[in-house]
Amino acid sequence: MRTKLVVSLAAATMSAFLVVGCSDGSTDSPMDGHSMDGRSMDVSSSAPSSTDGASASAEFNDADVMFAQLMYPHHAQAVEMAAMAEGRTDNPEVLALASAIEAAQQPEMDQLTAWLTEWGQPAPSAGMGGMDHSPGGGMMTQQEMGGLMAASGPEFDRQWLTMMIAHHRGAIEMANTEISDGSNPDAQQMARTIVETQQQEIDTMQRLLG
Repeated sequence: MRTKLVVSLAAATMSAFLVVGCSDGSTDSPMDGHSMDGRSMDVSSSAPSSTDGASASAEFNDADVMFAQLMYPHHAQAVEMAAMAEGRTDNPEVLALASAIEAAQQPEMDQLTAWLTEWGQPAPSAGMGGMDHSPGGGMMTQQEMGGLMAASGPEFDRQWLTMMIAHHRGAIEMANTEISDGSNPDAQQMARTIVETQQQEIDTMQRLLG
């Protein structure tokens, strides 16, 4: 009897240890699971940020499309006017301005085209300059462009500076509309650059006009 009692007590003690061991194991398991959940939450929290970044770069609205479609022909005309300076003036400051305008605006035209393609919109063309621009858009008429081509020397400088100031003011107006109404961050950044650089060029041109 005494032997059976000892054996029973030993068995009971072993069972208790086994239960405690299992209980400890199950406690560790949820903790490990919690740790895994924590890492999983970190991954899931970083995933939306990358998705949001991708969607932000592709985000656009009607104002962005209008900005790209109208700024392209606007830039195209400015580049055309800049090219006219060669051979029509010897004024080094006018020539430097013309070179700077062409160097800045041609790459922007390429970027505007790329955005419209990405957004599934019609590719722009210089011919879109005939579209309805807002008052003060600064686009020159064919008659004005013809008169500029026929001028040379100081008269060319005067016409070119006067027309380019008006043209730049139109671009700044369009850029400010994009800044306030657009949603694409890259297009809005280009608009801010246009406002800053073209206002500086306006100040220079006004100084040259006297």
